[in-house]
Amino acid sequence: MSDEMKVTEEYGGSQIQVLEGLEAVRMRPGMYIGSTSASGLHHLVYEIVDNAIDEALAGYCKHITVTINPGDSITVTDDGRGIPVDIQPQTGRPALEVVYTVLHAGGKFGGGGYKVSGGLHGVGASVVNALSQWLRVRVHKNGNIYEMKFSRGTITQEMTIVGKTDKTGTEVTFQPDPEMFDTLEYDYEILRDRMREEAFLNAGLSIQITDARGEEPVSKTMCYAGGIREFASWKNKHKTVIHNDVIYMHGTKGDASAEVAIQYNDGYQENLLSFANDVRTPEGGMHETGFKTALTRVLNAYGMKNGIIKGDDKVSGEDCREGITAIISVKLTDAQFEGQTKAKLGNAYIRTLVDQIVTEQLATYFEEHPATAKIILEKAMMANRAREAARKARDNARRKTGLESGGMPDKLKDCNERDPALCEIYIVEGDSAAGSANQGRDSRFQAILPMWGKMLNVEKARVDRIYGNDKLSPLIQALGGGIGEDFDLNKLRYHKIIIMSDADVDGAHIRTLLLTFFFRYMRPLIEHGFVYSAVPPLYKLTRGKKTRVAYSDEERDAVSAEMRGDSNVKIDIQRYKGLGEMNKEELWETTMDPERRTLRRITLEDAIRADEIFTVLMGEQVEPRKEWIERNAKYAINIDF
Repeated sequence: MSDEMKVTEEYGGSQIQVLEGLEAVRMRPGMYIGSTSASGLHHLVYEIVDNAIDEALAGYCKHITVTINPGDSITVTDDGRGIPVDIQPQTGRPALEVVYTVLHAGGKFGGGGYKVSGGLHGVGASVVNALSQWLRVRVHKNGNIYEMKFSRGTITQEMTIVGKTDKTGTEVTFQPDPEMFDTLEYDYEILRDRMREEAFLNAGLSIQITDARGEEPVSKTMCYAGGIREFASWKNKHKTVIHNDVIYMHGTKGDASAEVAIQYNDGYQENLLSFANDVRTPEGGMHETGFKTALTRVLNAYGMKNGIIKGDDKVSGEDCREGITAIISVKLTDAQFEGQTKAKLGNAYIRTLVDQIVTEQLATYFEEHPATAKIILEKAMMANRAREAARKARDNARRKTGLESGGMPDKLKDCNERDPALCEIYIVEGDSAAGSANQGRDSRFQAILPMWGKMLNVEKARVDRIYGNDKLSPLIQALGGGIGEDFDLNKLRYHKIIIMSDADVDGAHIRTLLLTFFFRYMRPLIEHGFVYSAVPPLYKLTRGKKTRVAYSDEERDAVSAEMRGDSNVKIDIQRYKGLGEMNKEELWETTMDPERRTLRRITLEDAIRADEIFTVLMGEQVEPRKEWIERNAKYAINIDF
């Protein structure tokens, strides 16, 4: 290394940066709310609502309101005890100020404020404050209304008494900071669905959400006396259940409690939702483990005791959960979540509690309801036989297609690169478009797999029908990660899976079928952001020898006006009817060139919402699908029929 290239500055104390107050949140917001995209924006609301929910869990709050105000500010109110306003001894400042300006300050760290809380990290209020252009909090307490105001985490109005009141509770209004977020527009349906979930998990708690941005406010109040029993019924509302009653189990030990609600439908998907202190745990944890173990044990014991299962013909856990809708909700004082996003519960003792409750109470239920027990067990045994058929079909598919030797489908035009992180595969509708894509691609890292004909709707099929299916087998084979419980991301051959179909009804149908398949049998693909939808142009505009494309009606009009200039020269506008109309150069330049293309990443913001949509669109029941189409038809006015 030459003298000129040597680093001469010493690494000392002057290089260590100390972030004061809430600066750390503004510098690295993703560490605290996951991202600065729409999901992070909505997370701000959840943090404030979670504080109100904690008051409900403590037994003090009965009503919560959430309002999206004009301009997309948010107001959350509750009728709990109100945030403390007296002096906090360690700081000598009002507790209200400390809660909103100091990270890891709150009533959830052993001070006796809350026995049960979802706010493990204790950063909710202060993080929302740090990421808000302005925030105002009003506390109704001690007969007074106390008010504080902030801007980007900094106090702009000290705590002041602004009125008298005979109520208790807290009101928070905040405006997300445009310097922090990619979007500032709240989605009413996303917030409504989350509030509905909270209402289900807290029987008797009333939550009202209002969208006040339009000419006519939209509002919904949710309160469910049946709690998670009604949650299970609601999840199955578009499905055909095989027993009418929801099986409910609950119990406590010390300060910990658990409740479980299950109901089976005639479908083939497992739908298990677990929560700890009202926080969704999408990656499960000890409470799910306890439930799964006990369910399998009870079903097998009942089957053997009553002569339904003979010999070693036991059903597996996967068999027992086919078609199940299960809600598991636990409350505990020392919730140990893995990671900031609280995706997995780690408390070992909660596994024992859930296992014990399900083992004892489900066995009793089966003894008292033998007809229901029999129909559930028969479904599990059918799943067992289908799983064995699937194993044979998988083995046959491997032999026929050369999977054992690592062979690839005949129609796959693979890429040369072998590092999955650098590879992408286009799943292309039709042989004609696939031909153009193959000729126009960059074969170093782009693979092409054509899809043709009518795909299998996996929403209506067991796994044994998937293996050997002439449309899906090549896709499973090409991706390399397996399916279902055997799916392994580490074996995936491409980290960009791009669905490229026509911009018409048939293309939308193919995309939906593929996404249903990925969601049901390769969900980690979507969860880890590996699935994309290509965005081909809708129009080709020509003036003389000059050609441009447009991806929407609005862009078409703007490009047309720009190409026309001041004269009235005619612009030839061609509507692309399909990918097959484009030659290899056009397809590469508009849809496949990483420097110029547009890709839409398929994300899974809410698995509960996605499950409902796939069930409605692809399930057996016609009426819910008809209602959904009628409700959403206005969004499809530009589709060619």
